[in-house]
Amino acid sequence: MTTTKSDYQQQLRALAELMLAVSGESVTMMKRTAPERALKLKRQDEWGLYLEFLKVMFNLTDRLTALHIPIKDQLEFMNGLEDAVTAQLKTVLEPAFGHNTDQMEIMLTIGGAVAESRELYEKYKFLITEESNAKSDLYKAFGERVADMLAAPGNGEISAAATLCASAIVPAISAVLQGHAPPSGGVAAPVTVASADGGSENKGATGQEIKLVSLMSTVSGEEVETRWGLHPRFRNDLTGSELQQLTKLLNRVAKVLGERYAAVAFSDQWASWHKAGHA
Repeated sequence: MTTTKSDYQQQLRALAELMLAVSGESVTMMKRTAPERALKLKRQDEWGLYLEFLKVMFNLTDRLTALHIPIKDQLEFMNGLEDAVTAQLKTVLEPAFGHNTDQMEIMLTIGGAVAESRELYEKYKFLITEESNAKSDLYKAFGERVADMLAAPGNGEISAAATLCASAIVPAISAVLQGHAPPSGGVAAPVTVASADGGSENKGATGQEIKLVSLMSTVSGEEVETRWGLHPRFRNDLTGSELQQLTKLLNRVAKVLGERYAAVAFSDQWASWHKAGHA
């Protein structure tokens, strides 16, 4: 066990930092997606959302280890990741709670999240690199859980946003498992999302904006990948010709924003910017 942890120490630490950072950013995105629900959220509700994203990320990471970590090391690697996330979470919480942060309580919380992750998502059998009904079902189940936690069951916009956050971390996790070093020694592949609103005339009114287009850029080693996605209902409303035109336009937008994101990601300010919790 010690040998495995030593062999993968850098990857485990990078993964822990990545998972915690993206979980925090994902909670922020959920609150922006449903501002009227966000106003009613209590601190424990936000904490529950945070853990919900960690649960699905543990499962996705477990699936990806099958592609990048030797079989004999996979179990100990995941155990090591649980320990790394626990240690990193304690570090993250210390500024707010001081050195009196209960290590045992954090350990039990993360251990419970991992156990529930297995119970919820291991039943979906699929290869993470391929599209399948089982993979879609997992993301759908996760999105519905997030919507339920926001007291908005059946809300397609919230489910889609949650699914986007969860799926966006897959290439980042894969890059870390392949041993790619993040820029400036920071965490690999944080997630950024840009959106277009469907109610520009009502821009100042809470609850009047609908995210129609999502754009994300991820860092993998020295490469930046930029992808875009459409709100499911918006996509269904488009004709074939409209979708073709929009695809051409968004490919151009992704190129421009991706280049800008790359310039920021590899700047000298990158490490401190990311550690502050922004992506």
